[in-house]
Amino acid sequence: MSKKIKAIRGMNDLLPADSQIWSFLDSTINNLLLSYGYKYCRTPNVESTETFSRAIGEVTDIVEKEMYTWKDNNGDSLTLRPEGTAGVVRMMIEHNLPREGIQKVFYNGPMFRHERPQKGRYRQFHQIGAEVFGASDAKVDAELISITDSLWKALKINAKLEINSLGSAESRALYREILSEFFNDNKGMLDEDSSRRLKTNPLRILDSKNNDLEALISQAPKMIDHLDDESKEHFKTLKNYLDQLKIPYIVNPKLVRGLDYYNQTVFEWVSNELGSQGTICGGGRYDGLVEKMGGNPTPAIGFAMGLERIALLIQDKSKELIKDRPHLYFLSLGENAHFESMKLSRKILQVMPKITITNDITMGTLKSQMKKANKSGADYAMILGEEELARNVLSLKPLKGQGVQQSIELEGIIHHLQEIL
Repeated sequence: MSKKIKAIRGMNDLLPADSQIWSFLDSTINNLLLSYGYKYCRTPNVESTETFSRAIGEVTDIVEKEMYTWKDNNGDSLTLRPEGTAGVVRMMIEHNLPREGIQKVFYNGPMFRHERPQKGRYRQFHQIGAEVFGASDAKVDAELISITDSLWKALKINAKLEINSLGSAESRALYREILSEFFNDNKGMLDEDSSRRLKTNPLRILDSKNNDLEALISQAPKMIDHLDDESKEHFKTLKNYLDQLKIPYIVNPKLVRGLDYYNQTVFEWVSNELGSQGTICGGGRYDGLVEKMGGNPTPAIGFAMGLERIALLIQDKSKELIKDRPHLYFLSLGENAHFESMKLSRKILQVMPKITITNDITMGTLKSQMKKANKSGADYAMILGEEELARNVLSLKPLKGQGVQQSIELEGIIHHLQEIL
């Protein structure tokens, strides 16, 4: 026997039994974003490596340790996308879309990072994100946060909002000097990773996962205390919007996000419903990124969330959240009945596209087909044999105790189904 081929570690199959949750999540999030005027876009899974190294930052963990990168036959460096924003920015610049006015877009697709697989975090994961280009006011920051707040309410997920401001490029540069001075004075307490970040981007030390540095980081100067007047006003306006929308929040001065392109507003939604507290959605402003990647100066903001974690969060609530499609199991006996069952199924589904009809394809006896119908979870069995055809009727048998079996005239079956489903 040949050796079985298995999926690559950290890259998982979505099995049919689990697909209902994912379909529900996709449609719920997509419809919410469409209702706010966001339009769907799609970018390639593979981009030039420079797309990510320039956008995310050369000295981030993603670029240094986690990207799937290789040289193609032409010697060009290519990378499987580790996140969605950089590709969307590249698309905006390449097609000159901001010239047409404010752009509100969202995307949904697989991302790839070579990191240690754990519950809800895999090497291939699926991300939905929304981005706005061309709007600088805090109103759009609040809109994106409001959309995600509405999503948690729809999915019955308990999450808390943390916000911070990273200020303008100028105030951030000044703060970086102040922070560098503080950590240089305490260099002996830094681990190897933070010592390296001190030379490249000291703000990333604030994002350290090393518990031994927690006390030192808590004593570090805070960005929020070194904002310029414009940044203070932007952050104050955002908080006013959130207060008006009655969205509770916590100002977390250590929140910097893991990517170098952020400025001004940054935010994360965190939940402890998976055990330890974890981020389920994050985002922020990146007003300088379009220009950094070769476009015209364009204010921009966005958020992203990993669907694997969201799917885990609603797993136990799926029966409460997801309304099953009405399901009919069609049994047929005899050649003429097989043909008629196919024609009738098609006719019904053209009128009632939101129901499911499973046509039995085993060609078994009535008893064996009925056994499969009961196992299928269907609401009703439709039974068509030569006897029913001769009388121009179809037998409709309830499978979940909704009444007794009835004979329905073939011409009136659609009307009858519309009444009972």
